[in-house]
Order: sequence, then structure tokens, then C-alpha cells
Amino acid sequence: MVSLIAGLTEAWRAALHVLFVCTGNICRSPSAERLAAAYAARFKIADFTASSAGTRAVIGHPVHEEAAAVLETLDADASNFAARQLKPRMASEADLILTMTSTHRDAVLELAPHKLRRTFMLTEASRLASEFDARTVLDLATLRSQLAPCELSDVPDPIGQSSDVFAQVGSQIAVLLPPILELCREK
Repeated sequence: MVSLIAGLTEAWRAALHVLFVCTGNICRSPSAERLAAAYAARFKIADFTASSAGTRAVIGHPVHEEAAAVLETLDADASNFAARQLKPRMASEADLILTMTSTHRDAVLELAPHKLRRTFMLTEASRLASEFDARTVLDLATLRSQLAPCELSDVPDPIGQSSDVFAQVGSQIAVLLPPILELCREK
């Protein structure tokens, strides 16, 4: 039994799937998905996969053109993307779920309440990883109580805003991801 558990733990470490969630799945979550994939490749994080979905997805649409332009400036690829609606199975299959707002986190947990210890706002996970000495993805849930809800901020929705707002949101996501991805490295 112990060897089975050790094998499952090792398999979990060997393959990590992160799901990013926003509203329409055309700006924030695909930006996070594509940036995370690009960073994982640069950081040489083995067996890392990222995907995204929306709570009210614009199903089948590509990354918003402004978000795609920002991704290009950040050396990430926006091509071959189609927005998807968040489904319970997507949440259940993810090892870590990172949402852009607390409302998105609540929507994920409504579909998959068993994922409470694996679902965080992007800002929350990044702060826990960088400021509270999380060493693994599993540490995030243990450290969650260190942050009061009022200390957490949403990643704002750039839809309908200027190119500058899209750039700010893309930059914010780009800064938030590295501390989380550091937790994803094989130790």
C-alpha cells in the first residue's frame, strides 16, 4: 500500500495540469495559460500542461486580438486557441485551478467542491508562493489562512478597455505566474 501511494505521489509530481479560469475565456485565462506554458518551457518544468476555460465562455472564439498582441510582446503564442466553457470534469481533472477573481473561484467550487484545496485566485496563489514560503503546490492550501480575503485582488477584466489596460493585465499575469511555476518544478 505504501509503495502504491508513493507511486501515485511520484506520478502526480511528474505530470501537473493547471487550469486557469476567467469569464469569457478569451483574455485573462488564455493569457495565463499561454504564458504559463511558455514559462514552463523556459524553466524546463517537465510534464507541465496548462489549459483554460470560462464561466461564461465565448465558446470557440480565439484569444481576443488585444490580448493576443500582448502575448506576442511577452513571447507567448496565442495561436490555435478556442475558448471553452468550464465543465465539472475539467475542474476535476486539474491538479491546480487558478482563477482571475473570487467570483470565478466560487463558480469552480460550485461545480467541483472537492477541489477546494486545489483552487485559488491567481493573486492568492502567487502571494502564498512568494511571501509565505510555500514549497509545493500542496502547501498553498495549508497557507491559505495567512491571507485575509480583503488582502486579495482580482485580475481585472480588460474587455471594452484600451490597449493600455490589456497590456497592464497581461503584465500583471506575467508577474504573478513565476512564483507559482516555481512550485511546479520537480523537487
